Order: sequence, then C-alpha cells, then structure tokens
Amino acid sequence: MISVLIPSQLTSYTDGAARVQAAGTTVAGVLDDLDARYPGLKFRVVDEQDRVRRHMRIFIGQAETRSVSTPVGEGQELMIFGALSGG
Repeated sequence: MISVLIPSQLTSYTDGAARVQAAGTTVAGVLDDLDARYPGLKFRVVDEQDRVRRHMRIFIGQAETRSVSTPVGEGQELMIFGALSGG
C-alpha cells in the first residue's frame, strides 16, 4: 500500500483523515483508488485531461511530479499539497 498525505482543504472528502492508504503503481492508479473510496477527490487534484491542477503539488517522497504516469512503489509516501490563497 501507498501512504497518502491529504491536504487540509481536501480532508472533507476523506471523512477528516489527513493520511490514508491507497493501492496503485502510478500516481493515476493511486488517485483512482482514492476516488473509488472518496468520490470527487481525484477531480480536485487533476483536471479532465489528467493533468495535475496548477494549484496542486504532488510529491513522491521528496521528489515533485507533475505527471500522473509517474510510478509509485509499494511502501512509498505520496503527498498532495494545495496552494493557499487569500488577502
């Protein structure tokens, strides 16, 4: 399983959980698994063309990726971050 860190602005989709487990061999696979359990979560992270949204950041360990085809290994940590804005 992959450990996934969920940003605070998306924990409403995960019933308040800031860390969840997911299956998958790529970022897309992990997001698909999460979306099956937490409907609507994936759409907040990627757009209709499966591109990571501009205001979202995905890290596998300490390496940022902008591609949903990036491989994710068993036991790795995938972190999703969302930009905060305001005045």
